[in-house]
Amino acid sequence: MNIILFGPPGAGKGTQSQMLVARQGLRQISTGELFRAAMKAGTNLGVQAKAHVDAGRLVPDDLVIGLVDEVFQSLKGASFILDGFPRTVPQAEALERQLSRHGLSIGRAVFLQVARDVLLERLAGRRVCKACGATYHAKAKPPQKEGVCDVCGGEVIQRSDDRESVVSTRLQAYDESTSPLREFYRTKGTYREIDGVGEAEDVFRRIQKAVS
Repeated sequence: MNIILFGPPGAGKGTQSQMLVARQGLRQISTGELFRAAMKAGTNLGVQAKAHVDAGRLVPDDLVIGLVDEVFQSLKGASFILDGFPRTVPQAEALERQLSRHGLSIGRAVFLQVARDVLLERLAGRRVCKACGATYHAKAKPPQKEGVCDVCGGEVIQRSDDRESVVSTRLQAYDESTSPLREFYRTKGTYREIDGVGEAEDVFRRIQKAVS
């Protein structure tokens, strides 16, 4: 089954996607990771995306859609989970057209519901290793040595899009775009909404129930 996992920034989509990949053999398609890789490589798409990400704005549809379509072409029959895409109804409509061209469909669209104050705490405290991408939290899960990754010894930083002022902009933009998107998938009969707060294993069990 092909799955869309969506929710506001900081809802835990990345963690849950990784668990679904490891335990159910799905291919993860994370637009956030795809764009970070493109930005790091300095590709044309990456340069365009960076300007929007640094300002806390959503990346325009045409940039996101172009990148995701490239991934669909490489699936070779594997089931997938879309993490962080689509974020708007126009993106969802474009996705439907993409899927149709590739002979694919979505089985479930699962929304992770998390309160705004919880999201702000999660995101503003998030830290990441520049070298290996390991994630930490300033309060809940700091590295053993401040600023140094436990895994590889790389530098642990706060990403520019995780600064509190940028986080607030990101959440506001997401709120404005997601309500119509949720209704879009309700009309398709694929929408499921779950509580995204709690231990990762508990949230994962809720997702499993939603997609069964």
